[in-house]
Amino acid sequence: MRAEEVYDWLIASSSSSAADAFDVHVAASIIGLAFAEAEEEGRDRLDAVGLDRAAFLDLAAILFPACAPVLAAQVDPRAIEVTPEERSVRDILGIYSSDAGRLQTHFIAMISRRCQSPHHLWQDLGLRSRAELRELMTRRFAPLARKNSQDMKWKKFLYRMVCGSEGFTLCAAPVCSDCDEFHICFGAEDGESRLARNARAVAANGNEPIALPEAAE
Repeated sequence: MRAEEVYDWLIASSSSSAADAFDVHVAASIIGLAFAEAEEEGRDRLDAVGLDRAAFLDLAAILFPACAPVLAAQVDPRAIEVTPEERSVRDILGIYSSDAGRLQTHFIAMISRRCQSPHHLWQDLGLRSRAELRELMTRRFAPLARKNSQDMKWKKFLYRMVCGSEGFTLCAAPVCSDCDEFHICFGAEDGESRLARNARAVAANGNEPIALPEAAE
C-alpha cells in the first residue's frame, strides 16, 4: 500500500464530510505516509500514526466517514506507547492550541508522533511544502506560530519550547544571530514531498497500482 494511493483513497472518501478541506488534506497526508512506512518497516499502522484505535476511528468518522468501516477492519486495538519526550511535545502543542475540540486532540497526537521521525517535519507529515506546515501551525496553533516569529525550523522550535518549559538550556548562544550553527535551526528546509518521492519511485520502477477498497457511497 503506497502513501499516495492511501492519500487519494482518503480524499475521495471525504466528500461526505463537512470538515475543512485543509484539515482533510493534512490528515490524509499523515495517514498515507504513516501507513506506507508501517508496511515497509513491519510496524503497526497506528503506531506510525500516533493514535490509538478509538482515537483513529473517531478521526476517520469526522474526516473520512465513507471509509471509516474499512479503516476499522485494518487497524488493531493495541495500546500506543507515548515516550516522555513525545508527551512533552504534546503538552507544548496543547498549551499553545487554538482549539480544544476532539479533532485538535487528534492532530496534536499525530504531529507529536511524526516529530519523532528523522526528516523535516513538513516531510514527515507528508505535506507538499514547508509553507503548508506554516499554514497548519498558524491555523491550529496560532499562539505558537506567533512565538516562532523568526521562522525557526519547526522541530527545532518545538524542542526548544520543550526544553524551556522543563528548565533546560538548549544552547549557549545569547541570541540566535550569534550562533555558529545558525543554519541548523534557520536554514532552508528544501526537499521533495515524501508522497511525491514515493510516487516518482513507483513510476520509475514500473510497479502496478494497488487496488484499494472502495469507500461506501
